[in-house]
Amino acid sequence: MMSYLSFFLLGSALVAYTWRDTFDPESVRKARVLVTGASKGIGEQMAYHYAQFGAQIVITARREDHLKKVAEKCVKLGAQRVMYVTGDMSDPADPTRVLKHAVDKLGGLDYLVLNHVGNSNVEFWNRDADHVRSLMQVNFVSYVQLAGAALPVLEKSGGSIIVVSSLAGKLTTPFVAPYTSTKFAMNGFFGALQNELAIQKSNVSVSVMILGLIDTESAMNKIRSFTTMTAYPASEAALNIIKAGATRQKEAFYPWFHYFTCLFKDWLPITRNLLISDLTMQKLD
Repeated sequence: MMSYLSFFLLGSALVAYTWRDTFDPESVRKARVLVTGASKGIGEQMAYHYAQFGAQIVITARREDHLKKVAEKCVKLGAQRVMYVTGDMSDPADPTRVLKHAVDKLGGLDYLVLNHVGNSNVEFWNRDADHVRSLMQVNFVSYVQLAGAALPVLEKSGGSIIVVSSLAGKLTTPFVAPYTSTKFAMNGFFGALQNELAIQKSNVSVSVMILGLIDTESAMNKIRSFTTMTAYPASEAALNIIKAGATRQKEAFYPWFHYFTCLFKDWLPITRNLLISDLTMQKLD
């Protein structure tokens, strides 16, 4: 028992050292940033943080009225420049168009922040393959399209791709089969891309952020009826995402303890099974 405890304490100390906060706000001052899914939730909060750090920002989402309000607030918070462009990532033509617009307006790109997400219900899978296919376009294929279009530009600037992912891409849980499949695909692709860029000695970094439950309005509306899990603040999650990208971390977690959730998922499967059982009972009740 003591050996396991010692191993855990040593691991915790190493993780704490690795994750010490080395973020310098000046590193993103005047940086050219494209944030997707920025009309609400985590994307909106990232736009505000980048604005406070004095970045140059292009924000995108489907709803122009929401983007306009976010852009106006970014100006008040101190953004060097802020622009918006509408885009529907379910349209295969829009990712490339949005990326080109941002690069043209900013004169280059330092950070591509991939954050948008399609709508999916929390429920037993209803055998709708078309929904899975459409969700893959939004949550996965459009990410690949944006990254592919951005890589030559980011290579010139030594820039970064920041991928907002989820614990659902590390652990399989009931009621979110279409969503979790897109997140597993995302984690697999960008993990492989990290390896390929390292082999090619690329200047581009890829940071994948694994998020737990965040208190965005859309998330709360979907899950509040069947779980008592703690939701963590979107503004703090957004800041952690920005820091992970700026310090070029390959993988980061928020809240931090989900590193251990993922670490122990195969070592202690009974913990995962108990969690799933609890969620299932709450849903069925």
